Amino acid sequence: LRSHPRKRPTCGGWPKRWRFCSELMDLFQVRIGEGPPTVVLHGGPGADHEYLRPGFDVLAEQRTLIFYAQRGGGRSPVPRETAVGWHEHVSDLETLRQSWGLERLSIAGYSWGALLAMLYATEHPERVERLALVSPAPAWREARDRFEREFARRNLDPALQAQRADLRASGLRETDPDAYARRVFELSVVPYFYDASRVRSLTAFRVNGRTQQEVWSSLGDYDLRPALARLAVPATVLYGESDPIPRDSAEAVATALGAPFHVLPRCGHVPYVEALDAFGRILGEFLPG
Repeated sequence: LRSHPRKRPTCGGWPKRWRFCSELMDLFQVRIGEGPPTVVLHGGPGADHEYLRPGFDVLAEQRTLIFYAQRGGGRSPVPRETAVGWHEHVSDLETLRQSWGLERLSIAGYSWGALLAMLYATEHPERVERLALVSPAPAWREARDRFEREFARRNLDPALQAQRADLRASGLRETDPDAYARRVFELSVVPYFYDASRVRSLTAFRVNGRTQQEVWSSLGDYDLRPALARLAVPATVLYGESDPIPRDSAEAVATALGAPFHVLPRCGHVPYVEALDAFGRILGEFLPG
């Protein structure tokens, strides 16, 4: 395994962008900031790291943030025959750790990325220094099923359905396809927010459906709570009070890890947009810097 830096401007002494290459994958990576490293794991599964920015960049003031696009998402595509289940994602992170020359990882995981951080910690507990879990995806299957039902309920809200109907009738698709696509995206993520107007501040992204489906299928009837309770790693959990993910799911993760549970008022699933000051303060004080 080799890391091939591109000839680009540096940021904090590190190549600003490069690709991680191996026989099986080509994972796109970005580092910003200067100081002790924190690995940032994006959500999805099958999304990309770009939609965490610029919000997550507030954490780069005192540390180096390592973003990478996980296999099967964004700028890290893989052939269709390449497996993209949770085992492969955990293996990728461990391989990356070795390539970076880091003995242990401080990880900030968001949504599915928080669940990936938990999976990695249960598989490689000796390689984890700290876990910052932001809006963590449910740690057991039944809680995930409840999340899906709640998201579907919000998605069928009559007012939201009316906005979609108005958009379809507006003619914007023909007159300004880019603006139309942006508005379609915004209306698709409204159920994640406390304040619907804040969707305009979220960087648009797409999810690779095959990757998303394979990851969740690979987890089966999972329950990480017993394994998390056996870990001895400093952790913190952030949760927006209006998140469609069940509160008891995130709180159970904090309890299992013996971690503080920070509930953010007037905030949904995206605290780095809706509660940026609290997000930056809590994580900034917790992560090495």
